[in-house]
Amino acid sequence: MGFGVSGSTAIIFLGVLVCTGTLYTAAAGSAEQLSDARDATDERLLDQRNTAINITSASYTNNNGSYPTSIEVENTGTTTLSVNDTSLLVDNEYRALSNSTVLEVDGTAGTDIWAPGETLLVEFSGDDAPQRVKFVTEYGVADANETVVN
Repeated sequence: MGFGVSGSTAIIFLGVLVCTGTLYTAAAGSAEQLSDARDATDERLLDQRNTAINITSASYTNNNGSYPTSIEVENTGTTTLSVNDTSLLVDNEYRALSNSTVLEVDGTAGTDIWAPGETLLVEFSGDDAPQRVKFVTEYGVADANETVVN
């Protein structure tokens, strides 16, 4: 065997070694990303299982064609929620929890943290008497009140 055969064998072996190293690096990176994604999904599912809310009261008054509405929602789960990530539906229409809406968490205005055991107070005024209100948390857990008390 001459130098040509030994040299070409060495080059092929070196090529296989480089390809194997590249393939391993790509596969390990993908496996790590999949593992991180599974962990994030598991954490989100745990937070979703530990989230619960309860609309304790929803009432409105007729004020000459304007309907001021007051809703109290208690965080009955064990997960701390974000007020900004909570959605409100009034008669199946999205209502933004904006600055004009009164938002208080246990008497504290302007906070985004809604801890377990605390009550969120939302007050707004509408053109029609609300028949149904629904709150949806950032984890998709919801509670609805079909009969709004007048």
